Amino acid sequence: MKKAHRHRFQVLTKQSGRLAEIAPSLDWTENISMEVTVESSAHTNRMDHLRNVDSAIRFLSLEPLLGPMPDLNLTRIDWVIVGGESGPKSRPLKKEWVTDIQKQCRRAGVPFFFKQWGGVNNNYKNV
Repeated sequence: MKKAHRHRFQVLTKQSGRLAEIAPSLDWTENISMEVTVESSAHTNRMDHLRNVDSAIRFLSLEPLLGPMPDLNLTRIDWVIVGGESGPKSRPLKKEWVTDIQKQCRRAGVPFFFKQWGGVNNNYKNV
């Protein structure tokens, strides 16, 4: 990735503890962005690991969003992506969860991207 400086790389993990261990020894060039998945409020500790990574851009992937995420600490978070779970056994995504996160992002000045509602048919509707 370092040698391919003309390209942009987004690295995604749920293993934020491991990320926290190895991040200090990595060479975070401007073309590498780090992203951590947080699917519910039970896993917001992953955000703390992400905040301490010295990547150019830190993404928060709230997908599949499985519950409300009130009072997110968006300090040192550069971008938030939200989406529902897809597939035949997908769990529901509530509009109020999405709009609450969108409002939190607006207040914090963090760009918000809504990916999908999820479900079997993946209806793409505006929030």
